[in-house]
Amino acid sequence: MEILAFGVQADEKPLIEQAFQGRHEVRCLDVFLNEDTAPIATGYEVVCTSVNCDLGHRVLQTLAAGGTQMVAQRSTGFNNIDLQVAERLAMTVARVSYYSPYSVAEFAWTLAMAVNRRIVRASTRTRDFDFRLDGLMGRDMHGRTVGVLGTGKIGEAFTRIAHGFGMNLLGWDVAENPACLQLGMRYVPKEQLLAESDLVSLHVPLLPETQRLIDADALKAMKDDAILVNSSRGGLIDTAALVAELREGRFTGVGLDVYEAEAGLFFLDKSLHAIEDDTLARLVTFPNVLVTSHQAYYTQDAVGQIIETTLHNVLDYKAGRRSENVLVPRS
Repeated sequence: MEILAFGVQADEKPLIEQAFQGRHEVRCLDVFLNEDTAPIATGYEVVCTSVNCDLGHRVLQTLAAGGTQMVAQRSTGFNNIDLQVAERLAMTVARVSYYSPYSVAEFAWTLAMAVNRRIVRASTRTRDFDFRLDGLMGRDMHGRTVGVLGTGKIGEAFTRIAHGFGMNLLGWDVAENPACLQLGMRYVPKEQLLAESDLVSLHVPLLPETQRLIDADALKAMKDDAILVNSSRGGLIDTAALVAELREGRFTGVGLDVYEAEAGLFFLDKSLHAIEDDTLARLVTFPNVLVTSHQAYYTQDAVGQIIETTLHNVLDYKAGRRSENVLVPRS
């Protein structure tokens, strides 16, 4: 069986080909799955997708008409897939429910420390042989308060690093994590966490109830000199409201690895194109904002685990087995 993989990065391709070698043929494409590219999948029983692929009802209908029976998503998130339509089309859908939480947690801290210590500005200056320290003053994290919204596997890993810094730990989640409690975390209402935290980091999934979890009111509740980090899903933050607060001179720093309208932008080279997204264009002009292109998960360890799990999802599908990774079972 030959599998068609969409949205494959150059670093991923050899890892995918090596993992599937001798088991199934895999054709890797760097283009993302959408309404325009969906016809390419005609004749492929299995397509492999990334989080920025479009698997709305029209795309799924095109895939089903072309003979696709399984979607193997190479990510934990699946908000880009219309699961109800997939079920109606008798299409199996599986995801990667777990990979290295340290990849994302460590990167979230990279963003936090980069904006706190003005690393990008300092690097740009020294490239021009400007070695002044003006405007580069940061703050110790030791003794300050961190608020962790979402204390699952990634949130726990982030909290362990915060504990190592010697920070006061506040958490918010639908369920308390015993490991975080042992580290000294106090679970508090979201409003209290936002009001008391010097650093706020988001580690919750994007669901209808978490859409724009950090809205205008939440942003106004935060300290003027707080740091905000999002390495989870862009839709957790109302970006237009964030821009409005930044224009008022608020926040020491904002580190974003995700953006609510990143589809069609992230993972692509847009350097020679005019960016039509005025909100993003304005966001990246702020000197205290650092935006990266959804790379928090992108380590050899995490990507290797993602690919291995994706392979097993395909093997399970062919063998008629069902695992915790299956979102829509084989009918």
